[in-house]
Amino acid sequence: MGDIRKRAVVAGASGFIGQRLVRELRGDGYDVACIGRSGPDARWSDDQAVRALVDGADLLVNLAGKIVNCRYTDANRTEILRSRVDTTRQLRQAVAASAHPPRVWLNASTATIYRYAGDRPMTEAGGELGTGFSVDIAREWEDEFFSGTLPGTRRVALRMAIVLGDGPATTILVRLARFGLGGAQHDGWWFPHRRYRGIGAHPSGDGRAPSHRSRGRQRFSWIHLDDVIDAIRLIVATDDLDGPVNLAAPYPSDNRTLMATLRRSVRARIGLPAFRWMLEPAMWLLRTEPELVLKSRWVLPDRLLQAGYTFRWPNLGPAIDDVVARSSRR
Repeated sequence: MGDIRKRAVVAGASGFIGQRLVRELRGDGYDVACIGRSGPDARWSDDQAVRALVDGADLLVNLAGKIVNCRYTDANRTEILRSRVDTTRQLRQAVAASAHPPRVWLNASTATIYRYAGDRPMTEAGGELGTGFSVDIAREWEDEFFSGTLPGTRRVALRMAIVLGDGPATTILVRLARFGLGGAQHDGWWFPHRRYRGIGAHPSGDGRAPSHRSRGRQRFSWIHLDDVIDAIRLIVATDDLDGPVNLAAPYPSDNRTLMATLRRSVRARIGLPAFRWMLEPAMWLLRTEPELVLKSRWVLPDRLLQAGYTFRWPNLGPAIDDVVARSSRR
């Protein structure tokens, strides 16, 4: 590091990814300021304060957005979209107005932007976008992020797969395994509903909830939190890396293997399979959605690998063991 400390601004730092990122950036020598609903350094409601923080920052990272671990009620659907698009727009306007704009802006996105994939993996160059609610959220989010001209700022959308760490997705999966419900999750028929219908300016899909005879073989793309942090470091340091970048481990798994790995790691003897007719009422009680475990996400990190990134946790088994061990120590 030089004598002059670099300055980073992290928006939406209260989640498990944001908290870890702030600690790591400070360890790397950055002065870090945070934007959130309650600050601490600027609040979304204070546009002038947001612009003052962004102007002169070396790095801007936006992780803001309502958590998707909830039921897709009309109110929640609206807030999931608004909390992503509006904050991204506010930051884009702040960057555009800056006398000294950030050199790099990383904005969260999601690998759920790709279609249900059981036939081939999705890459940045060859991936096909899907349809419906979650895809529309991601598409509108990225459209807002990449709109307009920001000549002094390199923009990268972080298309993150399911992050293994101390976050809600991992917590739910580990609990299922520990309670003897760690068998494969099978998609199938369920009563029609419209919670997954499209949203935004151009809603996609036919409004019906998708159903696939997956037999627990839906693909599971994931990434360890350690690799999220290290990949961000590489992206910041790689000047010719912009646009969408998949943050996913190079060796995806499938649902059966995921749940078997979790059972072994938590030493659960029994793992009852769960069919959609069982998952729907269970997820209703948990106030979340079956999409977490039923969508087939098959994503590869082509651009990270081409940029020379070496994964700390490329294989699912050791990654799960590490996450479970860390959770047991807390």
